[in-house]
Amino acid sequence: MNRINPKKLLHSKWTAVEPQNREKHFMVTEVDYDEEGKVVLCILEAVLSDREYSIDWTQLKSRDNWLQGWK
Repeated sequence: MNRINPKKLLHSKWTAVEPQNREKHFMVTEVDYDEEGKVVLCILEAVLSDREYSIDWTQLKSRDNWLQGWK
């Protein structure tokens, strides 16, 4: 399990374990928090194609799907 501090998500880099559409490397480009400081929105941008994906940030904790940094 990847350890993630929600306050340090913005601009963090991630590598997809199983790339799709040749998109392997991603960066978190937007994070929104609610009044209690919980993450309500996390946007990943693919480096190769500049496509953006909204994901549940807790999915990044799974090492089966994501590796922290660009590998």
